[in-house]
Amino acid sequence: MPTYNSANTVEKSIQSVLGQSYQDFELLIIDDCSSDATCSIIEQMTDQRIQLIQLPKNSGSAIARNTGIQAATGRYIAFLDSDDSWHPEKLARQHTFMAANNIGFSFTAYYRNETSGKQRLVPAPAEMTYKKLLRNTIIGCLTVMIDCTIVGTFSMPNIRTRQDTATWLAILKTGIHAYGLNEGLAYYEVQANTLSANKTKMLGQTWKMYREQEKLTYIQTVYNFTGYVYQAIKKRIS
Repeated sequence: MPTYNSANTVEKSIQSVLGQSYQDFELLIIDDCSSDATCSIIEQMTDQRIQLIQLPKNSGSAIARNTGIQAATGRYIAFLDSDDSWHPEKLARQHTFMAANNIGFSFTAYYRNETSGKQRLVPAPAEMTYKKLLRNTIIGCLTVMIDCTIVGTFSMPNIRTRQDTATWLAILKTGIHAYGLNEGLAYYEVQANTLSANKTKMLGQTWKMYREQEKLTYIQTVYNFTGYVYQAIKKRIS
């Protein structure tokens, strides 16, 4: 769980992890040099499974997540931002799904909680490949679970945005497929400051990811980018 100045939301996110029916976990919280009461709130929690790691300087979510990945001791790694939350059965249902089917990379459906108060379900397709994901936005970081014994060592590229998608693409490029559990097991909180100007920035970062991270040709980038935009719009209005 990367966190930065999330004093208003981090406790709810943590409680959604502590409230899991599957209790055999460690919760690594990596604070990216917060200047508010975030760390104080975390330090007041007495559950021994919580480990707070404080970065010495603000480094961005990729560094924070990689710090957590490197510190993790479990076979499975899951991700949750400090303003989102999980359904109480998230870990149990996903772990059972992966163990029963020998899956290395899974994701689930999730709910988008809009600032208007509306809640939209983003479904999870049964299977996602590298080529399919290039034209899609369907894998929510807060739903991903990785079995490191199958996927192996991985890390997120140190880019300011889209590092999660770039990571999934890197894993899928090796031939591993991602499998979806079509159950709404997580809750993504849409923040007001991400609804306007940041949309344009995100589009630009996605284009840059195609060209610089994935080394796609211009024609390939145009083809995949149009699919990405279509799926992004569909996710928000369906």
